[in-house]
Amino acid sequence: MAYQAEYIWLDGTSPTPLLRSKTKIMKDEAATPPIWGFDGSSTNQAAGESSDCALKPVFSCPDPIRGGANILVLCEVLSAIDMKPHPTNTRAPLEKVYKKHAKQGMIFGLEQEYTMLKLDGSPLGFPAGGYPGPQGPYYCGVGAGRVIGREIIEEHTQACIDAGLLIEGTNAEVMPGQWEFQIGAADPLTVGDHMYVARWLLHRIAEDYDIQISFDAKPAKGDWNGAGMHTNFSTTAMREGYDAIIKACEAIGKKIDLHVKGYGDDIESRLTGKHETAPYNKFSYGVSNRAASIRIPWQVAKEGKGYAEDRRPNANADPYTVTRLITDTVCSAA
Repeated sequence: MAYQAEYIWLDGTSPTPLLRSKTKIMKDEAATPPIWGFDGSSTNQAAGESSDCALKPVFSCPDPIRGGANILVLCEVLSAIDMKPHPTNTRAPLEKVYKKHAKQGMIFGLEQEYTMLKLDGSPLGFPAGGYPGPQGPYYCGVGAGRVIGREIIEEHTQACIDAGLLIEGTNAEVMPGQWEFQIGAADPLTVGDHMYVARWLLHRIAEDYDIQISFDAKPAKGDWNGAGMHTNFSTTAMREGYDAIIKACEAIGKKIDLHVKGYGDDIESRLTGKHETAPYNKFSYGVSNRAASIRIPWQVAKEGKGYAEDRRPNANADPYTVTRLITDTVCSAA
């Protein structure tokens, strides 16, 4: 019986790539989704005179929107000329780094914040031409006037569960119309794959409500929190002892610029030293400190083992790039 395979990939839009997708009709349920082509000149990935790019499936799961035998297929982009990773393909370099350090057992958990926007670009929950009450009652809130957009969150959460993604939770964030979901814990390739499918599902579900999903670092200027993708990480050694956690933090602190440049567009507007952030150009770490670059949870300090949280990555950061940087820096220093 024929079914639909939705091929999903990252385009070449700068500075933040967009998700794209198109549908392939599959004739045989036992068939493996094949490599497929697309017009790279329409996605900022090729010139018109040599426009073909290729989609290489790397992860598939049930399609919770269409249901039935339909599937979602996440793909890497290859150059159609030589079938090598396209310059916009950030998953391929992550795979090399992951394989190089695989014995150290690096795993990640990603906390994806995002903001719902009305079609005029203003955050959902902001009155026309004005502002809601200040931050305070919205985080993990309940009730009209404090929480907005819950119907989208409920639908997205169930879709992620039905797709078999590693979603761990959701919560309302500190600004009206701002939410978070978490993906993990898993190796860097898996957590990135699941995050991109979860992002695609969020965009697709919000589309039915005429709501835009923004991963902008600072979606509302002024005295409002930005949106991040706090990145929890640990090696086997970190899960077994506290010294390895301190060593990891200090290794990352020696590469401030390298990491910040890979942590998402417009990071300077979010990492100001205010609104639960550390300055983008300074590095710090501390126990239970949400104003530090890296937070060590209190229970980790108490137990003497566990993980650390890099609080700097933006909501618009590429999880493949973030996990590659952390994996290479921490594991190379071990």
